[in-house]
Order: sequence, then C-alpha cells, then structure tokens
Amino acid sequence: MVCNVEGFLRQLRSLRHSLHAPLRYNARMETNIHAGFGAAEQNADFERRFGGIGRLYGQAALARFRAAHVCVVGVGGVGSWAVEALARSAIGQLTLIDLDNVAESNINRQIQALGDTLGKAKVLALAERIAQINPECRVNQIEDFVAPDNLDAMIGSRHYDYVIDAIDSVGAKTALIAYCREHGIPLVTIGGAGGQIDPTKIEIRDLCRTEQEPLLAKVRKRLRSKHGFPRGTKNKFGIDAVYSMEPLQYPETGEACSLDADDRGVTGLNCAGFGSAMAVTASFGLVAAAHVLRKLSEQAKNN
Repeated sequence: MVCNVEGFLRQLRSLRHSLHAPLRYNARMETNIHAGFGAAEQNADFERRFGGIGRLYGQAALARFRAAHVCVVGVGGVGSWAVEALARSAIGQLTLIDLDNVAESNINRQIQALGDTLGKAKVLALAERIAQINPECRVNQIEDFVAPDNLDAMIGSRHYDYVIDAIDSVGAKTALIAYCREHGIPLVTIGGAGGQIDPTKIEIRDLCRTEQEPLLAKVRKRLRSKHGFPRGTKNKFGIDAVYSMEPLQYPETGEACSLDADDRGVTGLNCAGFGSAMAVTASFGLVAAAHVLRKLSEQAKNN
C-alpha cells in the first residue's frame, strides 16, 4: 500500500509539472539565530563554527567556500548527504532542486527523512536543517524536476560555481550534463547507489571511463548519440563521475529485473527495485561533496 500511495503522489507531482504549475522558489531560508548580531559578532560565530575548515583547507579556501554557490540537483539518498557536507563546510549559498516530498521509504537513507518531516518537501526539510548548521548560508529551494526545457531557468541563469548531479532519470541526467558542458559550468555526476554494500569501492573517473555502472552507461550512450560526445575511452568527456566498482546485489525475489525498461528503472539513484544502505548512499554524496570542496580550494590557491 505504501508503494502504491507513493506512486500515486509521484504521478500527481508529474502532472503538476506537465501543466506548468508555478514553481516554489524560496530565495532564502530565514533564521533569527543572528538577530541583533553586529558584523564582528557574526564573524566570531562563523569562526567558531567553521574554524576547523579553515585550519584544514587554509583561510583562502574557507573564504572561497563562504563565497561559493553550489547547486545540488536531486536531494534524496545521495544528494541530501552532499548538501549536509557542503553546509557543514561553510558553503555560502546552496540551491536545492527536487520535487519530491519526504516519505517513510526514505528513512533508511535520506538525512532529512524523520518522523516529523514526513510529507514535507525534501528541499524545505533540508533548508530548515541547514539554517541550524550555518545561519549565514543562503538556501534557494526549487520544487521541481530538471528537464531539457527548464535548464536555462534552473541552471543557466543562476551563476553556479559548481553543480552536483544526483538525478535518477537517464533523460534528465543526460540533458543536465550536456547543458553544463556546453555552457562551461563545472559539474560532477553521480552513478547509481542502490544494490551495493561496500562504500570502499567508490571511485571518481571521467564519465567516459566508468565501469560496472549501468546508469552512467546509459547516460554515456545518449551523450554520444544525441550530444556529440566523443566515442571510445581515449578522448575524455571532461565530466567527473562518482561511481562504484562493486557488482550489483540483486534482491532475492528478483523484482528489480522488471524495472529496467523505463527511463529510470533498475539503475536509478532512487534505488527502485534494489535494496539500499545509508552507509553507501551517503558515501556517494560525501565523495561528490569532497570533490567539489577540493576543486574550490584549488581555485583559491591558484588565484
């Protein structure tokens, strides 16, 4: 019954999207933690919260993080953990894109999924959490799914320093990657996280060279056939990908096999048809966030 209800809610949200209902853009998650604070007090509070980040990466990198704007597309079992890591690393502005609401089936792997957040928009639940972590962080909430016809509005017009792709749809994932490469927007994409139990098998490679990864294999095929990405493994795509070398663990009942025909299916980040473990899904998100932080810190050193 739970699965049927969730499917019905997903259909309703998809219908809302197809009818071009107004999107919910919340430009900032307001907090009163710093109410009445002067600039010196705010800076002192920031140093207490994030001084450890500066001691690790350096003060120039911390300043870069504080000024950075990172977009996370898909804030489920993988993306929500990337958001958590970025918020706790003093990223100054985050844009969260996802149309889904928190459901009981998310509790095993999504950081914002709790008893008292059930039914709440995932982006809102995360924004409320971020406000307690970093009151200075500006959080833009976009309740929608990325699609080829809204990439200009969601991605192109918003001046991101980095995009993390945690989408579970092959079509949307392909469109986002192609758009970011065409427009010179730094992006790291993430492969499927379901059906895996060993986070030590996670690696980062150029998207053209990933292995054991059916979701990214489908995306790679579409990028080559529809967007002119180079064939073979000698010419890199210039897109970093987080993926696992671990062979997939199929459910004992075998129900995952019947889901492979659609655009999302067995390979999706939403773990449809597969079992999933937070120890693995979170690790995917944390690896992606660490990659973004490293790239931003390198920018700080080179400037």
